[in-house]
Amino acid sequence: MRVLSVDGGGIRGIIPALVLAELERRTGRPVCRLFDVLAGTSTGGLLALGLALPDGRGEPVMRTEHVIEMYEKAGQNIFVRDTHNPWHALLHERYNSDHIDGTLNRFFGDTPISAATVDVLVTSYDLLNRDVYLLSTWNAREDPSHDVPMRIAARATSAAPTYFEPVAVRTGEPAQDRLLIDGGVCANNPAMCAYAEVQRRNPGAEVLVVSLGTGDTTRAYPHHEVRDWGLAHWARVILHVVIDGASEMTHLQMRELLQPARYVRMQVELQRASDHLDDASDDNVDLLRAEAARLIAERDRDLDQLAALLTA
Repeated sequence: MRVLSVDGGGIRGIIPALVLAELERRTGRPVCRLFDVLAGTSTGGLLALGLALPDGRGEPVMRTEHVIEMYEKAGQNIFVRDTHNPWHALLHERYNSDHIDGTLNRFFGDTPISAATVDVLVTSYDLLNRDVYLLSTWNAREDPSHDVPMRIAARATSAAPTYFEPVAVRTGEPAQDRLLIDGGVCANNPAMCAYAEVQRRNPGAEVLVVSLGTGDTTRAYPHHEVRDWGLAHWARVILHVVIDGASEMTHLQMRELLQPARYVRMQVELQRASDHLDDASDDNVDLLRAEAARLIAERDRDLDQLAALLTA
């Protein structure tokens, strides 16, 4: 079982997207034909769903380069503030959700997650039931009451607190109300979620996990700066600290769980690009592309070996 896992990271999803585009170039195959499972959180969930979007014949609509174009064209439309009131973000989400809703509607339409060209799993967290909620092709096909449009799954997994409002859905039998937010609060790196689900459904299966990060942040918070922080200061950074820490913890666990030949993690330290999830400026997109190019160059041999393994 070949599993692709893509971290969350907002506009920084351009980095794993470019790595996947390089894999497609080296193999001559679309991502949904290289892997048996596509797992993602937040921006990684958008990638997974986008690469599994079917046409009328059940074939993939697009390759990664088309998804990258969507990032670049839609990013500035999604991350646009409708008010310049400095107090607005303290009382409301940062961005009007109409922008991201419109983009996802145009991109996915009403295609249900059950129609994906390959098994897909995206993460979210349910505020009403205080539990993890995984949106997947497996659940949707086994129980149609859990089937949702891809655009809703994409919206739920990327509803980052303070950035976008949560998503209300009603699923299950009997029907249950759910209020979903970004899966990054519980599994920003969804590799373990995907691995556990594959093992549950295929006990003892030999599994290859390819895990792609969206760039390691390097911003430090020294003791003299944080020692007197209260709620107002911590509120600005705690989401990012939790997300980064959880991603790294999952990486450490996967590295111990699987042999090196069965676990490939590709991550790059952000040297010049912004680590902000919402910096979709032309300049930062160019810098993110440069960070991805550096990662591809540094892992050239690994990419060749991975391409050979995925096409064997």
